[in-house]
Amino acid sequence: MDTMKGLKRTHYCGEVPESGEVVVGGYVQKVRDLGNLIFIDLRDRTGIVQLAFDDTTDRTIFEKAGTVRTEFVLLAKGNVRERESKNADIKTGNIEIFVTELRILAKAQTTPFEIVDDLNTNEELRLKYRYLDLRRAPLQKNIMMRSKISKVARDYFSDNGFIEIETPMMIKSTPEGARDYLVPSRIHPGSFYALPQSPQIYKQLLMISGFDRYIQLARCFRDEDLRADRQPEFTQIDLEMSFVEQDDIMNMAEGFIKKLFAEVLGRDIPMPLPRMSYTEALERFGSDKPDTRFGMEITDLTAVAGDIDFVPFRTAIENGGSVRCITAKNAASTFTRKAIDKLTEYVKGLGVKGLAYIRWVEDAPNCSFAKFLAEGQLDAILAAAGAEKGDVVFIIADKTPLTLSSLGALRLTAAKQLDIIPKDKFNFLWITQFPFFEWNEDTQHWDAMHHPFTMPMDECIQYLDTAPEKVFAKAFDLVVNGTELSSGSIRITDYELQQKMFEALGLTDEEIATKFGFLVEAYKYGAAPHGGMGIGLDRLCMMMCGADSLRDVTAFPKVQNASELMSSCPAPVDKESLDILGIAVKED
Repeated sequence: MDTMKGLKRTHYCGEVPESGEVVVGGYVQKVRDLGNLIFIDLRDRTGIVQLAFDDTTDRTIFEKAGTVRTEFVLLAKGNVRERESKNADIKTGNIEIFVTELRILAKAQTTPFEIVDDLNTNEELRLKYRYLDLRRAPLQKNIMMRSKISKVARDYFSDNGFIEIETPMMIKSTPEGARDYLVPSRIHPGSFYALPQSPQIYKQLLMISGFDRYIQLARCFRDEDLRADRQPEFTQIDLEMSFVEQDDIMNMAEGFIKKLFAEVLGRDIPMPLPRMSYTEALERFGSDKPDTRFGMEITDLTAVAGDIDFVPFRTAIENGGSVRCITAKNAASTFTRKAIDKLTEYVKGLGVKGLAYIRWVEDAPNCSFAKFLAEGQLDAILAAAGAEKGDVVFIIADKTPLTLSSLGALRLTAAKQLDIIPKDKFNFLWITQFPFFEWNEDTQHWDAMHHPFTMPMDECIQYLDTAPEKVFAKAFDLVVNGTELSSGSIRITDYELQQKMFEALGLTDEEIATKFGFLVEAYKYGAAPHGGMGIGLDRLCMMMCGADSLRDVTAFPKVQNASELMSSCPAPVDKESLDILGIAVKED
C-alpha cells in the first residue's frame, strides 16, 4: 500500500481550478476502463473530479490505475486540462486531471450497498454501515448544513453579547416531562446522576449568578418513544436573558432566524413573524403547532347543527361539546366513498365516534346524514362550511378538545393526500398565551403545561388557588410548517410565587426541597428578572435541509427502539462492572 509521504493534497475534488498542477485525494466513485483509456471519478465532501489516464501516461501509473476499484482511497497528482466529454451535472464537469502520480492509500472490499445519491437500500442496512452511508453526498450536505447552522448561531449570539457556557452533563434527576436517563454512581452506592433533559435549572442559576446572557449548543436526553422528529439525544440552541420581557426574547430569536436563513439558504424571512394565541390556533387549526402553508381551517357548525335531529350532533351539543368541520376544496374526485371510509377509521383511532361528510360531486350533494335533515338545513351547513360543487366537508361532533384535535389531524392527512402543501416554503408562527395548567385525567389533578418555573401572566396570578383553568403563562412557542421548533418563557424569580406555584402543582414541602431545593434557596439571594428559550437544532436542520427524519441530519442516530445499529448499543455489560456499581439485572 502506498503512503502520502512527499505528496500533500492541494485542492478538494469539487474545487479544482481550470488549470495548473494539483494534488487531490478522495474515494473512488466510479472506474471506466476503456482499454487504452481509464477514467476514475474521485469523490470527497465537496464533489467529484475526473482523473484521466491514456497511452501517454507512464505505464506503471497506468497499470496501477487499472487495479483501482470503487471506494479505494487515492491520492493523485496531475495537470488540469479541458475535458472532451463534458458533464454539466458536476461542478468540475468541464475539466479533468491528467494524472502524473497515483498513490493507492487504501483498498476497499465490495460495499454492502452502492455509494450513490439515490439509494433504495433498506434503512436498517444503511444504519448498520452508517460510516458508508455518510459517504453519500445528500447526507454529507445535511451534516455540513448542520455545521453552518451551528456556526451562524454562535456568531449571532456572540455578536449580541451572549456568553457561551457549558452546563453539567451529569445532574440531579428533576421532573421535566419525560423519563430521565440515569447514570449510577460508583462512589455513592445507590445514588444516580441523570442526563439532562434540558439545562433549564442551570441556565436560570446562571442568570442569578449575574451572567446576564447565556448561550449553549446543549446536548439533551429524554428516555421516551421515538418518531421521525424525535431522538433520545438531541441538541438545542439554548439561551437565557436577564432584564427582559417576552418581546425581547422573541425579537432576539427573530433576528437569529432572519440571519440564519439569509446566510445559509439565501432566503429572506419577513419580520416580524406572525403571532397567534394558543386558543386561536386550536380553534382554527386543531393544533398548537399549526401548519399554515395551506388553508382548510376548522369551521364551527354548532349553531347551524343545533336544530338538526341527528343523534351524534345532538349528543355532543347536549354534553357541552361542539360540531365542527373542515372543507376540502376540489377534493371530491380524491375522496371517494372508499377513501372516506378509510379516513373514518383513522379518526376513530383518534378517539372520536365517527365522521360525517358531505361529498358534492353531482348537482345534488351526497350527505351521509341526509335523512335526518329538514328542508334548508343542508344548504345552511354548506353555506357555513363555505362548500361548493367539487368539495368534501368532513364533520366531527364530540367533546370540543377532542373534536378540534381530531379535525387538526384529519386536516393534515387530507392535505397530504391532496398534495396541496407547498414544499419550498417556510411559514414561521409564534404561538402565545398558553394555558398555565392542563388537566391530567389519569392523576385527576392539574399539571404544568410548561415547566414549573414559567411565569404566569400578571392578571392571572389571582386565580392560582381558585381557578387554575383561568391561568395563562408568559410562554411562547416558535412553530415552522407544523413543527414545534422552540419553546420559551419568562421565568418566576419571586421566591414566594415559586413556592405558591409548586403548591398549586400538588408538590409537598419535602418534594420541593428534594427536587428543587438548591434553586429555591438561590432565589432567596436575589434574582434578576429573566427568561429564555431553546431552539431545536436538529429539527431546524431537518426543516432547512428538507429532510424527512432527524436521522437524515444526525451523524449517528438511534432507531425507533432507541438502539444504534452500527455499534449495537445499548449492550449488556459484564457482571464485574455491575457489581462495582452495586447493580443487579433482574431477569424477566
